[in-house]
Amino acid sequence: MIEAVVFDLDGVLLDSEHVWDDVREELARERGGRWHEGAQADMMGMSSTEWSQYMRDVIGLLGSPAEINAEIVLRMQKRYAEHLPLMAGAVAAVQRLSGAFKLGLASSSNRPLIDAVLSGAGLASLFEATVSSEEVERGKPSPDVFVETVRRLGVGPEQCAAVEDSGNGIKAAHAAGMLVVAIPNRRYPPPEDVLALAAVVLDSLVDLTIEAVAGRPTPRGHHPPPRNERNAAT
Repeated sequence: MIEAVVFDLDGVLLDSEHVWDDVREELARERGGRWHEGAQADMMGMSSTEWSQYMRDVIGLLGSPAEINAEIVLRMQKRYAEHLPLMAGAVAAVQRLSGAFKLGLASSSNRPLIDAVLSGAGLASLFEATVSSEEVERGKPSPDVFVETVRRLGVGPEQCAAVEDSGNGIKAAHAAGMLVVAIPNRRYPPPEDVLALAAVVLDSLVDLTIEAVAGRPTPRGHHPPPRNERNAAT
């Protein structure tokens, strides 16, 4: 029986993968890095330690990974302060599930960004546990961030559902022993063989209902249209 739901952040609650892409590419071009088309896909799910090393070693940025990480986070904070790109239905989905399940968040975002997003969206109080992959040994597709979130929630992985959008996120949640609810990322869709690891595949957060988490999704095409989400800003 599912007792808890663990959300990913980027690509699930926040339409932010392209923001990360823009900010990293911008910095790379400013500093003479070797940006390439597959860079964002390569870094999806990596912890801050891992992607900042990638930016130095593969993209060719000068400076230490810590310096690169700090600059990227600062620029992301500025972007979010100007506009918080919540997914349509994000706030409603979290509120809807909070009445039936314990909620956690397992994200590759840095801790300051997680806290800023949840505060700006008015959702911080609904999550009992939030974990950044910078707080565990390895980022996704390793299961570490999900394992730690489940531990903090005080339930077993078999009692948890994970809501993910990316290939690395799906693999990480599946490796943690959780039921995976996939809402495939439209910009960076997961491979079909990875998507097959998900127990439930939904079109959008509008379809993320209590029944869907319990393995009884509403048939596609039989749900109300998404209501407009406010654009939060800090």
